[in-house]
Amino acid sequence: MQQSLPVRFIQVTEVQRITPRMARVTFGGDDLADFVCDAPDQQVKLYFPRPGQSAPRLPEPGGDGDVMRWYQAYQAIPEDERPWMRSYTIRAHHPRRRALDIDFVLHTDEGEEEGPATRWARAAEPGATLGMFGPSAAFARPVPLGSADWTLLAGDESALPAIGTLIEALPEGARAVAYIEVADAAEEQRFTTAGEVEVHWLHRGGRPAGARGLLLDAVRSADFPPGSVFAWLAGEAGALRSLRRHLLAERGIDRRSVDFTGYWRLKLTQDDAPTEEDLAEARERLADAQPND
Repeated sequence: MQQSLPVRFIQVTEVQRITPRMARVTFGGDDLADFVCDAPDQQVKLYFPRPGQSAPRLPEPGGDGDVMRWYQAYQAIPEDERPWMRSYTIRAHHPRRRALDIDFVLHTDEGEEEGPATRWARAAEPGATLGMFGPSAAFARPVPLGSADWTLLAGDESALPAIGTLIEALPEGARAVAYIEVADAAEEQRFTTAGEVEVHWLHRGGRPAGARGLLLDAVRSADFPPGSVFAWLAGEAGALRSLRRHLLAERGIDRRSVDFTGYWRLKLTQDDAPTEEDLAEARERLADAQPND
């Protein structure tokens, strides 16, 4: 028996500025009564209302569980009424309160145009409503924490919410080393975990987000712990491609032991068409999913 699609409307209950450039928004609502989030790094799609809308316009999910039919109905909404869609990570779930937290990076680089999600998060107040799709098996990729001798976590601030969930989910005795690129020391965060974690904060020092090289240089110059490694990489797509190729070509890590996701693209948004590099990344991901000969 197919289940209805996980399409919900969620309402803001609280907004905290946890760092100068990161807002934590807590959501509640009746639609979260049956919400389940039982693993780290759970992504959802958020739908942001257009100007003049009190809530985003979304198709009814129906009861047949057909994702593509629902998405086609979403695409059929006139563009000036169709909600902006962006991907985010569930930072924390509070089942007793029927609430969840999502962290929003507030881009503040000089000359950088704010996107709809940043504009919304900067002005968010209790009562504001978003649409949400997920978590869903359609875009879930369980991270095998503890399956290797140690885990490498690397990304920029857009990956920080997911990295936080992964660090906090480490089982006792599991080891992880994290390299996290942020604007400056004010953006550093603390994590509570049962695992053994070594965190390296990389400060851009005035360089804009997406300026490539900092993350790659730090990992390239690092002395890796002994033993097998599973690498989880997320952030700006171009920087990740370079980092992944370093791990495969220079470090000799098996491609099946590297999970990488381009969360954002320099000078492009999720509304823009994929570039040749994006298509190449998709092909690499498909190749990674195939067994070795």
